[in-house]
Formats: sequence, C-alpha cells, structure tokens
Amino acid sequence: MIQNWKLNTEMRFKSAVIRTVRRNFYVNDVLKSALSTEQAVHLTSDLTKLLKEGGFRLTKFASNSSGVLQSISPELRANPQLDLDLDQLPLERALGVYWDAQSDTFKFKALQSGKPPTKRGVLSTVSSLFDPLGFLSPFVFSPKILLQKLWRDQLPWDQQIPEPYLSQWQRWLEKLPHVIAIGIPRCYKTQSLRNSSNVQLHNFADASRRGYAAVSYLRFVDEEGVIHCSFVMGKIRNAPIREWTIPRLELQAAVLAARLSKMILQSFP
Repeated sequence: MIQNWKLNTEMRFKSAVIRTVRRNFYVNDVLKSALSTEQAVHLTSDLTKLLKEGGFRLTKFASNSSGVLQSISPELRANPQLDLDLDQLPLERALGVYWDAQSDTFKFKALQSGKPPTKRGVLSTVSSLFDPLGFLSPFVFSPKILLQKLWRDQLPWDQQIPEPYLSQWQRWLEKLPHVIAIGIPRCYKTQSLRNSSNVQLHNFADASRRGYAAVSYLRFVDEEGVIHCSFVMGKIRNAPIREWTIPRLELQAAVLAARLSKMILQSFP
C-alpha cells in the first residue's frame, strides 16, 4: 500500500518537489531557492499539495519576492498584515539566523543584555551571537581567547574579572553594536554574473598558538572570464589549554578544512 502511494506521488509531482521534501526540510522548517519567481510559485503550490496529502499544513511562508508572496493566501504568510504594495519586506528568521528579505542578506542583532563582567556574563553574551556559518568568527574569537584565559586562571564563575581582562572585555563590548551593520548576501552568485562555466570550492586553513581555523569560498568564472568569490562557511577553534606544537595545530586546521569541505559538498545538490 505504501509502495503504491509512493509510486503514485512520484508520477503526479515533479522530481524537484519530491527532492525538496527529502533534502530541504530542517526539523519543521523548509528552505528552498528557485531560479525565477514563476518556478518558486509552482514549487510552493505543489509542495503545499503534496504535504497536505500526508496531513501536513505548510504555513508562515516568507520570500524575498513579492510575486511569490502574492500567490500565497495572507493567513499562510509569516506576516499576514504585510502590505505587499506599500511595505518593505521584513526581517525574518531562518533556522535561527536573521534574514533581511528586502535586501536578501543575512543580518545580526546585538543585544546589550547588561550581563555583569564575570566569566558567566562573558560566556552568556558571546553565546547570544548565533552564527552557525561562521560569519562573525574573527570577531567572536577574541572573547573566546579571553574565556580560555579565565579558565586557565581558575576564576570563579561569578567573580568580576580582573585587569587587564576587564579592559579587553569592555573594548569588545564597545564594538558589539556595530555587528548590526553587517550584511552577508544570501545568494552566492551576483546578478551581473552570467552563466558560470566553472565553479570551484576553495578551502583555506591556518593556525597559531591561540587557535586554528578553516574557511571555504566558492569561486565562479562566467563565460566572459569574470571572476566572483563568495564566502560559504568558516570554523574557528581555540588551541587546547595544554599547549600543542605549531605543526600539530596546522594539522588540526587541515583536518577541520577537510571536514568543512566534505560537509559543504554533501549539502550542495
């Protein structure tokens, strides 16, 4: 019975719709890109029909295209009261990451929580910056080094951190509000880039006595030889408290880059 239903589904719905269900759902959210508004409208409609047969009702639709949102009933949108003719597209959440639908960029919010300058307060503030793709890794690395120093000095969780650590922490907090000005384009390709004849994934790794890191970029070359590079993902790690040699840290960075590359390649269709 299940096999017959599966066969019937594959005959009635396009492979792109079925592949979306299999590959683009994360817990109870689905994230999907389309090459055009028309494709997105058809995909949204077919996806809704397919899941309805299984008793699932898709809601809270968000898009960077007003045309796609107009094809969806207002009660099914993430912002039912949004006036598509007058209002700008709002800031949405996509898997915990802020997404500015109007500019189609990823954004960050810096909340000044007023945490006390203690080891617990430092950890709480740094952890509040949700950044799974590593956009802010160079900025977040400084307080991570500070936390490691506090661990090494065995400072209690709720004791105020002493100098010179306190000054370092206060300087970082002064820079924190500026992260709201950061905008990372969601799309790897630019609109000016013609059909790409060559796409490469480049991985870089490096290490120092304080930590090691890896970062991945996509390199596009179009038919006219125009080159465009896009940041994909980065990872950064503190060096262990028990000091390692630089060659060993470099090797760890290379391993991190290899794992990062494998994960990215598996996630691409």
